[in-house]
Amino acid sequence: MSQTNFYAHPTAVIDEGCTIGEGTKIWHFSHLMPKCKLGKNCNIGQNVVISPEVILGNNVKVQNNVSIYTGVTCDDDVFLGPSMVFTNVINPRSAIIRKDQYAKTHVGKGVSIGANATIVCGHDIGEFAFIGAGAVVTKNVPAYALLVGNPAKQIGWMSEFGHRLNFDANGIAQCEESKQKYELKNNSVKRVS
Repeated sequence: MSQTNFYAHPTAVIDEGCTIGEGTKIWHFSHLMPKCKLGKNCNIGQNVVISPEVILGNNVKVQNNVSIYTGVTCDDDVFLGPSMVFTNVINPRSAIIRKDQYAKTHVGKGVSIGANATIVCGHDIGEFAFIGAGAVVTKNVPAYALLVGNPAKQIGWMSEFGHRLNFDANGIAQCEESKQKYELKNNSVKRVS
């Protein structure tokens, strides 16, 4: 295990070969498997499983009862809500080994995924997207998109501070908290100030 200054509760299980960044906290009954890599200042809640070769960036918050399976990568500042789920095989069967068919899922910087949401493997979630509680994501998600429901549907756009954006006739919106401005053009959003 490559370690720096991090905290692990005595009940946490950390396998050999993990890399854990400085300031990271790992709480009760969580299990980090070999070759997973956690950035600095992550918070790993209670009863979390992080499978081999998973990569988490800096400041990733993983709430209780989340399993992050091989094939998942998360950029910096991602929030994974309580009991949300990643998958890594499209057509699992108990009697058929498909470890060579794990599909990759990439979660972009600043994404929030709500409690009990499910992310079906093989999709990318664009930066600062917001996935509502209980949503089931079955396709790629654009940056800043707001998705809800089963199957998840996009119902709007979110700011980097997590507020719904309301675009004017010119395709410009302002975050109510940060006052940052965003532009909607060709069905994609970018921050302009």
